[in-house]
Amino acid sequence: MPRAIFSGNISFGLVSIPIKIYAASQPKQIDLHMVCNVCQTPLLYKRWCPKCNKEVGWQDIDRGYKISKDKWIIIKKEDLDRIKLPTTKTIDIKEFIDVSQIDPIFFEKPYYVVPQETGVKAYSLFVEALRLANKAALGKVVMRNKEYLIALRAFKKGIVMHVLYYLGEIREIEELSELKNLVVVSKEELELARTLIQKLTESEFDPKKFKDTYTEALMELIKAKAEGKAIEVKEEKVEKARELMESLKASVEAVKKKKVKAR
Repeated sequence: MPRAIFSGNISFGLVSIPIKIYAASQPKQIDLHMVCNVCQTPLLYKRWCPKCNKEVGWQDIDRGYKISKDKWIIIKKEDLDRIKLPTTKTIDIKEFIDVSQIDPIFFEKPYYVVPQETGVKAYSLFVEALRLANKAALGKVVMRNKEYLIALRAFKKGIVMHVLYYLGEIREIEELSELKNLVVVSKEELELARTLIQKLTESEFDPKKFKDTYTEALMELIKAKAEGKAIEVKEEKVEKARELMESLKASVEAVKKKKVKAR
C-alpha cells in the first residue's frame, strides 16, 4: 500500500477539502553500484576535508554558498530556521486557467490527490467541476520545507497535482547559439515532412506501445550472467547518411509499405 506524503486541505474561496497526496510516478531503473574490481565489495564514500586531511562528521558540517573562487557565505542551521516556511498543510488555490495554457515544459513531477474520509463529497464536486470547465487550479503548497507552485487537474476518477517549475527555473531556448544557424527549407521538403508526420499520426496516445527496451536488455544481461550463460552481442547496423530529400521520400515510402502490411 502506497504511503501518503502529505495530508491537509485544498483551499479556494471559503471551500476547504481534506485531502491526501501520493506520488503518481515510480521511475523504474536498475541500480548498478560501484564495487571494488578485486573483491566486489561496495565502495564507501566519506565526507572528506582535503585541507584538514580528515573525515568530517555530520555534527561538524555547515552549509556554504560560493560567491567567489575562495570565498563562501556560511549558512548555519539556526540561519535556516529563521526563514523556515510555515507548514500550513494547505494547498492554497490562487486562480484557475485553461489546461492547454500550461506549456508542458513547466511540468516537473506528478502526484495523485485523493480525499480524506470527511472530504469525499466536496472532493467529488471539485473533480467534476474541473472536468466540466476543463480548467486547472493554480496554487501553492509547502512540503518538506519548500514552497511549490502547483497545478491541479481532473484525471480519470480523481485529481493529479503537477509540481511546476517557477519561471526563473526554465532556461531560455534563445540562449542556445546553435539556433542561430537555422535555415529556410524548401516548399517540397516541408510538404514531404508534413506528409511523413500525417502518415505517422495516431488518433490517440497509447503508452502500451512503448517499452523501456534498455532496462529490459539490462535485466536479461544480469540474468544471463547470474546463470553463467554466454552473452550474445548484436551488431548495430549503421546506415549510410542520405541527403535530406532522399531521406524524406524513403521515409514516406517505408511508412506506406508498413501500413499496407498491417492491413
